[in-house]
Amino acid sequence: MPEPEANRPPADGLLADYARYLSLERRLSPNTLAAYVSDLRQFLAGLKKRGRTPEKTAAGDISAWIESLSEKGLKASSVFRKLEAVKSFFAFQVSEGRMAASPAAAFRSPRQNARLPKTLSLGDIERLLAALGGEGFQARRLRAIVELLYASGIRVSELLGLKPEDLNLADGWVRVFGKGSRERLVPIPESVARTLLRYQEIRLSKFAGKRQAAELFLSRRGRRLGRVEVYKELRALGTRAQLSRPLHPHLLRHSFATHLLEGGADLRAVQEMLGHASLATTQIYTHLDRSALKDAHRKFHPRG
Repeated sequence: MPEPEANRPPADGLLADYARYLSLERRLSPNTLAAYVSDLRQFLAGLKKRGRTPEKTAAGDISAWIESLSEKGLKASSVFRKLEAVKSFFAFQVSEGRMAASPAAAFRSPRQNARLPKTLSLGDIERLLAALGGEGFQARRLRAIVELLYASGIRVSELLGLKPEDLNLADGWVRVFGKGSRERLVPIPESVARTLLRYQEIRLSKFAGKRQAAELFLSRRGRRLGRVEVYKELRALGTRAQLSRPLHPHLLRHSFATHLLEGGADLRAVQEMLGHASLATTQIYTHLDRSALKDAHRKFHPRG
């Protein structure tokens, strides 16, 4: 259900929140991020002149904006780039529950070749888990976050929205509310259930009798844990584990899906666990590692 209008940030706040998402979650380069923000500032300024807010934007407003860009003599590639920024901006607002639907959803951009997702190897995962340690609140929280992200493949927004009652540790299930508030149940192994139970114990002890947020993962002050803190802790952990690439939540999600499929999991089962509306989105994880392709070619080709 969309966030009440009185609670929504103004247009500048929506843009700042989206820019943080692009930087932390999508990991855009500074130049690409600056281009996105510049395009969106122009779009939002145009909306303001028309007396529109992002929440009140209609498809006709976007059509008029595209026409104005064409009239200024912009190349088609530049228009499409700006449209991509606007589509992504509105899709993010929908995913955050601020809007029921995107006014840009019907606009189509040229097809781009899908990039294969980067993943961690099983050896990377072992080093990552070995780098986790400590019995304090933050240490147990980080272990619970890492193990849950890798064991369930949930998005960081879904992780941070979890409440204690969403866990069924006895039966090994996590109830997740994904995009569009779609609910799904994701299984977790006993080892992860035990880690979550240990985190819950220290969480209960630390905040007993104190005011606290309703979410499962809390900051040291008892507030809902934020995206930025999760990214900082994961990046530091990845450095300690000497991973070859920066660690972030989506890297664990990609690894979860890839490792399941490489192990023989059914594609539709992985689709359900990831919360993908379309099977086509999940199929990107069916790629083969290039080294595996080379090994197969060398082993089976007559001239290998």
